[in-house]
Amino acid sequence: MAAHQTGHNSGVIHSGIYYRPGSLRALNCRKGYQYLLDFCERYEVPYEICGKVIVATAEEERPRLQSILQTGRANGLEGIRLLSAEETREIEPHVAALESIWVPQSGIVDYKAVARKYAERVQARGGELHFGEKVLDIRDNEKSAVVVTPQSELKSRLVINCSGLYSDKLMQYTAANGQPHDLQILPFRGEYYELVEDKQHLVNNLIYPLPNPDFPFLGVHYTRMIHGGIEAGPNAVLAFAREGYSRWDVDWAELFETLSFPGFQHLAWQYWRQGLDELYRSYSKAAFVRALQHLIPEVREQDLQRGGAGVRAMAVDRKGNMIDDFVIREQGAVIHVANAPSPAATASLAIGETIARRAMGSLEV
Repeated sequence: MAAHQTGHNSGVIHSGIYYRPGSLRALNCRKGYQYLLDFCERYEVPYEICGKVIVATAEEERPRLQSILQTGRANGLEGIRLLSAEETREIEPHVAALESIWVPQSGIVDYKAVARKYAERVQARGGELHFGEKVLDIRDNEKSAVVVTPQSELKSRLVINCSGLYSDKLMQYTAANGQPHDLQILPFRGEYYELVEDKQHLVNNLIYPLPNPDFPFLGVHYTRMIHGGIEAGPNAVLAFAREGYSRWDVDWAELFETLSFPGFQHLAWQYWRQGLDELYRSYSKAAFVRALQHLIPEVREQDLQRGGAGVRAMAVDRKGNMIDDFVIREQGAVIHVANAPSPAATASLAIGETIARRAMGSLEV
């Protein structure tokens, strides 16, 4: 249950401040945010709306801070505002900030607990759950589809593919004439450290850096967890397997598939310097700590211990363009959720609503 992306993420309830206004990410995040809070209240899933600061640590970052503030307001976020260095330290006393944005809507939750509750509700309505069954094929005849696993063949009028790291694989089963799709999932591992107990006072809630416009990830940050403790990270390094949660996990067939994909080659050429920096931080704790010290200078190597890791499913087209929005495609009797990057966990109920509407349309309900 939530064994991969959902269960390995940082547990943040996202506000929607970063996403292009009008995009599926922005719209579903704002709607899904309230759906998620209502769900947690109704079914007693612990969560907390604690707020976060997005920090500028250099003069040249101030204009980008303003841009993010404008994006957040365009997305309907109320109460977000600029904080001076002094105001930032009132919220996070140990942060080195020239200026920051206060985002009161941000929160924390245990998404594994959310997923378990989703499963309970499915079963309560008569649904069946099949775990540990690898999908070998999807046979689509336009009016129905059959999902083939080693244990069974499951026939349905409609199949919905929400397989995350393997969404492109399942899409390929239903591709017309076996033609390759225009996008492929590339796995990027995000590794975390944890603050030792006597240093957890350095962080009150959520502390984020200003996103780097030259790199498609948010950067290392500090996150208070709903069950206690402080995570620091993640970085972003190419995983050598789609389920490569360790630096030593290698699936040679999957790695070859990634390296030979033209989209990855274009991406690697564009971001080779940043990629090498991320890889270096993966193997060098000192380098990882230096990145974290941009936010909290007091943090030292001995204050951190290795934590967990997750793998992001990043959809990239054959020209190396990252698909930065949700992508839902219909193909015969199958609806494919081809790409659902962050904030997919926050937006999950809104995404589900969108899929349900498409499903009812396909079934003419």
